[in-house]
Amino acid sequence: MSTDATLSLRERYPDVFRRSPLKRFGAPLMLAGAVLYCIYAAWFFSLPAVISEAHWERVGIYLSQWISYDVQVAFRLDKPTIEPQYPNNSQLGPHPHPAWITAETQDKWTVELAGPERAITFSKLGAHVSNGAESVDVTFQTGKPIVIGTAPNWLRAYDEEVVADYGFGGEIRVAADRVKIRKRELGWANFIFDTTSPFFDRSPSEVLSLIASGPDLVAGTPNWQLALDNFWNNQDWQHGDVYIKLLQTLVMAFLGTLLGALVAFPLAFLAARNITPNGGLNWGLKRFFDFMRSVDMLIWALFFTRAFGPGPLAGSAAIFFTETGTLGKIYSEGLENIDDKPREGISSTGAHEVLVQRYGVVPQVLPVMLSQTLYQWESNTRSASIIGAVGAGGIGLKLWEAMRTNSNWANVFYMVLLILMVVFTFDAISNALRSRLIGTARH
Repeated sequence: MSTDATLSLRERYPDVFRRSPLKRFGAPLMLAGAVLYCIYAAWFFSLPAVISEAHWERVGIYLSQWISYDVQVAFRLDKPTIEPQYPNNSQLGPHPHPAWITAETQDKWTVELAGPERAITFSKLGAHVSNGAESVDVTFQTGKPIVIGTAPNWLRAYDEEVVADYGFGGEIRVAADRVKIRKRELGWANFIFDTTSPFFDRSPSEVLSLIASGPDLVAGTPNWQLALDNFWNNQDWQHGDVYIKLLQTLVMAFLGTLLGALVAFPLAFLAARNITPNGGLNWGLKRFFDFMRSVDMLIWALFFTRAFGPGPLAGSAAIFFTETGTLGKIYSEGLENIDDKPREGISSTGAHEVLVQRYGVVPQVLPVMLSQTLYQWESNTRSASIIGAVGAGGIGLKLWEAMRTNSNWANVFYMVLLILMVVFTFDAISNALRSRLIGTARH
């Protein structure tokens, strides 16, 4: 390209060849600003100290409690005979006889935490504890547990007891007067039937056989009905109460979103400047929408819990108030961005104002309004689970009660999975309905 041609291009397109400093250095400056902001945020929130002082070891403990459970058993060595003692609420039922506990003699027992490689054999005189290829002997002849030889890393010796730590598998505590075992098992204990059910501790094939053709375990009650009742009223997992609370959450989300949409729809026509040319009314309604949605749903839930008491009514009202503001803003902005030509065409025929809005405005905005409403309904299904924690009813309250005990994490995980399943289902339904309404591909 010649010099004259290059100069001609520079004169014709000065913005391309002589960009402003902001355009030339804008992207690097934004990147540098983002890096500096992250550094400032790390200093402001003391992130290095928070990370270094965090109890990361608890993460593994909590996660393991989501998918496993503890079985505890104790043996008193200061009694005439040694017998296993279980807690009153043991997952093994009222008459446990686990295969991993063996009485070699009346005064000599073996407990296997994970096969013979991780086990303890003990009597009133001492104990033999093994962990894989390593093992150690403990004697009680001095009135205290004394480790014979050098204690390995997995064994801790104290004045009053010796502790064998098997990590996820559990632990063994040995003292001169007792042996305590904590064995961790994968799974959810008694998820189908609790220890009071006649179906407890039966194999799945045996349960199915009893339901299909077995004799009635309770006179006058068919086995299928008894099994359903025992599952629904499971004392450990409380399936019935959980499902009722989950249904309350769904009703709260649907009712609150529906009422919010019904109120926001007519108000949006009054708030839209091109539909209702009244500046004061437009401004007042938009500020009303701002107020309704600026107060967080959780705050509304706290307010209505005080007003109506704990329950799903407070949750529905909180969603209703929030959605009135959110949908009102969305609807009014959609109305202000319509094409006025269809409305003007219908108005020129002398049609009534209601018919002008019905045939000139609604067909343009209805698909978008319904799409946004479906999205809010899906979002409120998740939000309803949160506001329940402050007393607004639903599964959120049940979830919070389980979390407060700090020991029932398997039930927490169970309810979290139920919430996820419901959210995924409603997301699929919402996507399918939106696809049919606005003609987009399903995701």
